[in-house]
Amino acid sequence: MANIDTPIPALKLNDGNSMPMLAYGTGTAWYKTGDEGKLDQAMIDSVKTAIKLGYTHLDGAQMYKTETELGIAIKESGVPREKLFITTKIPGGDDIEGALRTSLKKLQVEYVDLYLIHHPFWAQSPSDLQTAWKTMEHVRTLGLTKSIGVSNFLPTHLETILSTASVPPVCNQIEFHAYLQRPDLLAVHKKHGIATVAYGPLTPITKASPGPVDEVLKVLVKKYAVNEAEILLRWCLDQDVVAVTTSGKEQRLSDYLRVARFKLTPREIEMVNERGVEKHYRAFFQKQFGEGDRS
Repeated sequence: MANIDTPIPALKLNDGNSMPMLAYGTGTAWYKTGDEGKLDQAMIDSVKTAIKLGYTHLDGAQMYKTETELGIAIKESGVPREKLFITTKIPGGDDIEGALRTSLKKLQVEYVDLYLIHHPFWAQSPSDLQTAWKTMEHVRTLGLTKSIGVSNFLPTHLETILSTASVPPVCNQIEFHAYLQRPDLLAVHKKHGIATVAYGPLTPITKASPGPVDEVLKVLVKKYAVNEAEILLRWCLDQDVVAVTTSGKEQRLSDYLRVARFKLTPREIEMVNERGVEKHYRAFFQKQFGEGDRS
């Protein structure tokens, strides 16, 4: 593994474990719509490149159909398992233990560091979520995962599982960026000590451009001699938000690691926030929300 001159910071979770704050994601760009059995060599190579550059947090999911590729890349990287932080997710609430064991086989590891319920929208009732969470607690006691959390949960879903949980979720992985800041949801996270993990943090420049944050980014890019993506990733980190991003380009992945070398000032974070709220954009799970719904 390459030595990065400034290591990526880690966030301490509510169960005592730590999570590297910049993750390489195997969804979005690598998501398979076709046959899961057909290996994507480009993705394997890209994950190996990411690991070589110094990424240790690798984010996967059953839904992406890329766990096999992630497992091959991890094995071929030669990096010891304990030096990596591996996340995967179950799409629904059925046979959580069986699904996790299948994921572990594909990943070629004995445990994951973090197992997430990918989203709550499959649940027919609050008890569905509570039952699923009990099983998540069970797979943790079995040692199949070190930490358990959720993804795409809203305050009502979080309160539902917390009301019967023995172990609270360590995190909620959500779409989070300057054009979807979700203050009410983040307040619930803070209240319960739940970490925020952002996917789609680069949305303002990849899918929602042009927009009101562009001129702020231009100023910050000049000041810090980095690119817009690095400013947006640092904006997450400076708010104690873990950022999940991806790329098939080695140079871009290398550039992202420079986020460890600088910090935005509180005023600069505020400037991005202030301009960001002038526009609303949701890139994922649009069918679950009304057009202007910022929750």
